[in-house]
Amino acid sequence: MKSVDKIKSKILDPKSLGKILLKERQTGKKVVFTNGCFDILHRGHIEYLSEASDLGDIFVIGLNSDLSVKKLKGEFRPAVDEESRGLTLAAFEFVDFVVIFGDDTPVGLIKDLQPDIWVKGGDYKNIEELPEYEMMMEIEGEVKILSFVEGFSTSDIYNKILGSAKD
Repeated sequence: MKSVDKIKSKILDPKSLGKILLKERQTGKKVVFTNGCFDILHRGHIEYLSEASDLGDIFVIGLNSDLSVKKLKGEFRPAVDEESRGLTLAAFEFVDFVVIFGDDTPVGLIKDLQPDIWVKGGDYKNIEELPEYEMMMEIEGEVKILSFVEGFSTSDIYNKILGSAKD
C-alpha cells in the first residue's frame, strides 16, 4: 500500500468510524476527540493536537467541512479545501482518524462517536456554555482544556498575509 493511501485510510465517515471506536473501547482503549477548522496549520495547532493525542489511546479529529467553515468564519474561508485539510491532519503520526462534519457544532458527531475525552484549546472561554460540553456531560465523558500557544493563530496569519499584500 502506498503511503498516501495509508494516510487516506485514516479519513472515515462517521458511521464507519463509530463502529471502529465501539470495538476499540470494548478492549479498554480511551478515545480522545477534538474538532476545528484547521484551515492553515501552524505551530499552535501542532502543539495542541499532539498534546491532545497524549491523553488517550485513539485520537480523532472532527474537521469542519468547507461549507461549515464558510458559515463560521466568513465567505473567504477556508483557504484550503476540506479534502486537503483532512489529508494534512491524517498525515500526522499522532492522529488516528479524521472525520469531516458539516454542522455548526460537532454535537451530533460526539453523540455518535461517544469519545471518552473532548479537548479544546485554552483560547475558549466559558466552555461550560458550549453545546459540546453539555453533550459530553450527557454521555458521561471528560472535557479537557489545553494550554493556548501564544502568538500563533490562523487569524493572525491571514492578517499578516493580507497586510503584506497591501504593500
